[in-house]
Amino acid sequence: MIARELIDTALVPGGEELRLFRHGRDFMIVLDRNELMSTRMSGSEQALATMSCERIAGQRAPHLLIGGYGMGFTLRAALAVLGPDAKLTVAELVPQIIDWARGPMAEVAAGCLDDPRVRLIEEDVALVIANARNTYDAILLDVDNGPDGLVREENNRIYSRQGLLAAREALRPGGVLAIWSAGPDPAFTGRLRKAGFDVEEVAVRARSNGKGAKHVIWFARHASRGRD
Repeated sequence: MIARELIDTALVPGGEELRLFRHGRDFMIVLDRNELMSTRMSGSEQALATMSCERIAGQRAPHLLIGGYGMGFTLRAALAVLGPDAKLTVAELVPQIIDWARGPMAEVAAGCLDDPRVRLIEEDVALVIANARNTYDAILLDVDNGPDGLVREENNRIYSRQGLLAAREALRPGGVLAIWSAGPDPAFTGRLRKAGFDVEEVAVRARSNGKGAKHVIWFARHASRGRD
């Protein structure tokens, strides 16, 4: 039996400790007892990218904001389907995540961070969103296990009404806010609608082969105006 090997740890600013493990050829990032991501299961993270790109397919030179980098599944999937004129801004709060991508997980990263279409920002994606106006065709968020601040309490502001309104302002008309979750949350669906989004909730399998647990992605399209 191959033992799981601890490679490194990283402290999330304002949050808990992340641990990077290797198990044979696989890697996993763990928070306390929660396995946040693993190279064994990437299907829904890839779907976050491909299904978002399908929904903005009519845009020329689309600009996407991805938060955070994680293991790069979403970024690599987006790069694979977008053309040479696309721009992808990646906001990652934890510097060690990028160190892992360029170090022990370099083979997994496959050079995606060096693609000329990619701009990397070591910043809280909530601040990037708050400082943007009419900027992005799609905002792709996978920073927690769902619309709550599991990784760090401050992430709750992303999913609050104020945070959703900020995301709406950061999107171009017709743009899409896509949020990954380990499971459904009817209250959050309602919050998206009240913030002025047309909402589509899609169940996707955890594994790229169509197997594994069902995860959820909300695709919230920038509607014409907000609702009171």
